[in-house]
Amino acid sequence: MSRLEAKKPPLFISEPLTRDAVSQSLSLLSGILKSSYGPAGRLKQLHNGVGGCVCTTSQSSALLGHLSISQPVLRVLTASVRNHVSRCSDCGLFTAILCCGFVENFRSLNVAPFTVIKISKHLLSLCMDHLKSEACGCRVSVDFSSIETLVCLVRSILTSKPACMLNKTEVDHLTSLVLKAFLYTVPCHIETNTVLGKCVIIPVKGRRVVDSTVLPGLLIETPEIQLRKPLAVKRTGSNMIKIALFSVSMSGDGFNPEEGTIEVHHGVSLEASELNQLLDVGKQLVKDEVGLVVCQKVMHPSLKQYLKENGVVAVDRAGLSLMQPLGRMTGSQPIASIHSLSPGCYGSLKDLCIESFASKHFLHLVPEDTVICSLILCNRSETAWDELKRVCETAEHVLQLTVKEPLALLGGGCTETHLASYIRYKSSSLPASTLKDLDCSQTQYQLVADGFCRSLESVARSLSHDGEEILTDMVYGHCWFVPSGSPCVSKWSDVVSKCGCGMNGNTEDLSWRFLQGQSGSPVIQGCPKEPSVKAADLLTLDCFVAKCSGLQVALETANLILDLSYIIEDQN
Repeated sequence: MSRLEAKKPPLFISEPLTRDAVSQSLSLLSGILKSSYGPAGRLKQLHNGVGGCVCTTSQSSALLGHLSISQPVLRVLTASVRNHVSRCSDCGLFTAILCCGFVENFRSLNVAPFTVIKISKHLLSLCMDHLKSEACGCRVSVDFSSIETLVCLVRSILTSKPACMLNKTEVDHLTSLVLKAFLYTVPCHIETNTVLGKCVIIPVKGRRVVDSTVLPGLLIETPEIQLRKPLAVKRTGSNMIKIALFSVSMSGDGFNPEEGTIEVHHGVSLEASELNQLLDVGKQLVKDEVGLVVCQKVMHPSLKQYLKENGVVAVDRAGLSLMQPLGRMTGSQPIASIHSLSPGCYGSLKDLCIESFASKHFLHLVPEDTVICSLILCNRSETAWDELKRVCETAEHVLQLTVKEPLALLGGGCTETHLASYIRYKSSSLPASTLKDLDCSQTQYQLVADGFCRSLESVARSLSHDGEEILTDMVYGHCWFVPSGSPCVSKWSDVVSKCGCGMNGNTEDLSWRFLQGQSGSPVIQGCPKEPSVKAADLLTLDCFVAKCSGLQVALETANLILDLSYIIEDQN
């Protein structure tokens, strides 16, 4: 009889944010995230300590996915950020750093959490209303009839992750490929419920980035294909290739003992019976003029040979990930049983050919209308390729979000400092009715507003990793970086050339000031202006949808953490 241990009572932790362990953990996580932020962010190497793969990254999805976090408060924070990344793909580090800043700045205030939450929600609404207004100075319209803004958006994403190890030529090449791949996924015929297609990334590691390319249609790796032999494939009367897509195993071992018992008469071979059924399916496919058969699982060698002899190309082990794009591209319905073949389940292809990249051979399925494409992605090492794949997927998702909301926000810290300037301006002339509605004093409102602005500015400061001084101007509220080691000058325009996003130059006196850490900043004399020039060669841009969502998630999560009175942990 095993020994029974008495159940331990649950552990109650009151006011968790006042505990040193929580403060230290929050500060440590914030430091890790800040040091990873931006194009000059420091890389992190993550491994489990007992072997296994090592991940080198500065990307939020990989960082938070590999970090083992036991502190309940931090688990709430990271879960919110990961949920945001799963929906938007971009601005994960921005969201996490901002959330940490909100918690750290708000909990140090001598203001009740309930009051802080009410005031901060009002400040968030001011930010969102400003970002959605035409007069917003950090918002850029995206015109899909012109490629310039889209290039800036994709380029900003590619250059934000140093672990990809890309030079300028490679960035330019990949930017054009990502945009080309995205345009392939936009349907030619727009309907009421139009759905964008998909870009499938094909890995080729150990090759140069500039060897990457994009092709319309799908590539299926087929090592047994011989390049020297021409690909003979059966076509229909309209010169199309009919395709059948099987999601069921065609290996001939379909009997599963777990499903029950099967009686076999004396002298009857179960294996031969199943093979005959498969060959009957093959005869039906040949009769229906099918030219290509793709099986998600394994196909019996005899069936493959029979189909080959009758001019039908057979591919097995395609995998689950290709089934959805294959069905979408060809119009075929996956066949889930070998006992029922309907003519309506077949799809069609325009062409079928063989492509070779590095030492890999592929079948290239060319559709009539392209909404599915294949991006053959190359990089020199496995670590750099993994990071590059995540970045390209992010860029594709950001472009999809931008189709729904054709806007972008200025990057390089300029949106954060602009919003901070705007909030300081708005809070300096607050009507008495607002204070009454919020049931707070002017002092309380100013304290929370200052903490809100310092949190936004801390994100901009996180872009500096080499000791650069950071300025903000009193006209547009943009962020400016002074190179480390710059000489002392009487005019800042002598050492700064462009703001962080690249929108503004140093051609006018913008009354720069230092972007201080914890000390209060002077109020801008007026509402930050909208720059008169909207065209720059290389603007740094962020996804509008992702950044707005990140701002909301950061504050809502911080308010949830501030409102925690108890943590109850089961000790058993």
